[in-house]
Amino acid sequence: MWDDQARGQQLTTRLARTKADVDRYDSLVRRVADAEAMEELLADEDDAELRSELSKSLKAIERDVDALELKALLGGEYDANDAVASIHAGAGGTESQDWAEMLLRMFLRWAERDGLEAELEELLPGEEAGIKSATFILRGENPYGLISAERGVHRLVRISPYDAQSRRHTSFASLDVVPLLEQDQDFEIDPKDLRIDTYRSSSAGGQHVNVTDSAVRITHLPTGIQAACQNERSQMQNRAVAMQILKSRLAERMRQEHQQRIEDLRGERQNIDFGSQIRSYVLHPYQMVKDHRTGLETSDVNRVLDGDLDQFVEAFLRQRAAGREGDAAGAD
Repeated sequence: MWDDQARGQQLTTRLARTKADVDRYDSLVRRVADAEAMEELLADEDDAELRSELSKSLKAIERDVDALELKALLGGEYDANDAVASIHAGAGGTESQDWAEMLLRMFLRWAERDGLEAELEELLPGEEAGIKSATFILRGENPYGLISAERGVHRLVRISPYDAQSRRHTSFASLDVVPLLEQDQDFEIDPKDLRIDTYRSSSAGGQHVNVTDSAVRITHLPTGIQAACQNERSQMQNRAVAMQILKSRLAERMRQEHQQRIEDLRGERQNIDFGSQIRSYVLHPYQMVKDHRTGLETSDVNRVLDGDLDQFVEAFLRQRAAGREGDAAGAD
């Protein structure tokens, strides 16, 4: 612990998360026992105030049990890992680039709502508006398990604010996610296989203003895989973060090549265009968000775009768990 501070921090974080799980369970057991005691009292005497208190208690217990069940769905090999998430605009120029920036805002707001820490590491602005791509790291409780439910192509239908004739446009952007490697999952890369470029950071302004002019891009020459970071305060820090992201992407590449089971981690990669979307966000001629995997839909588009994604994440995780259970039953 004292000789390796990074490893010590990792173990301390794991301990805190495990203790929180135990405390959450113990609290539910106590609250259920209290509710049973109130029910026994009501059997002897019908007290309106006590009945109201019991009703509120049961609703709160049910809500927390649902949350615990959702957490239990996140037991995958990498679900507890921090996550590297990348947004890419699809075909369509300014329209898709504006949509990509809207998605970035949506995911950052969602992370904030769920108590996750989001670190924006790279951002490539569009020519006129929006962004071409962005990379951010999520840290907290089960970040990879949660954000992986959003991996795929997202489709927007709206009246374009960039069309002088106010015509309806369809735009696409994608979210790609890989688990960030922990220290004990790390591996070495031959320095001869790397090309390291430094450049001045650029930004779209506003919330994306960068704090450094020492951006770093690392290219793994044998595979062509790249990782970049421009948001840290020194070139050394940017290089360290970019290397961590690169190793995570390379590890994902190796897992895909050597293990068929890794398909559960990334899923099928598709073109960012018609027919490949996991979810549609329709703003005109009506308002609706529909997930094409689970069938879940809502008319409250603004709430979703403001980061209220939990219902979609939960529906996908439950569907995925049910599918795995079905596969296991079939194998038996």
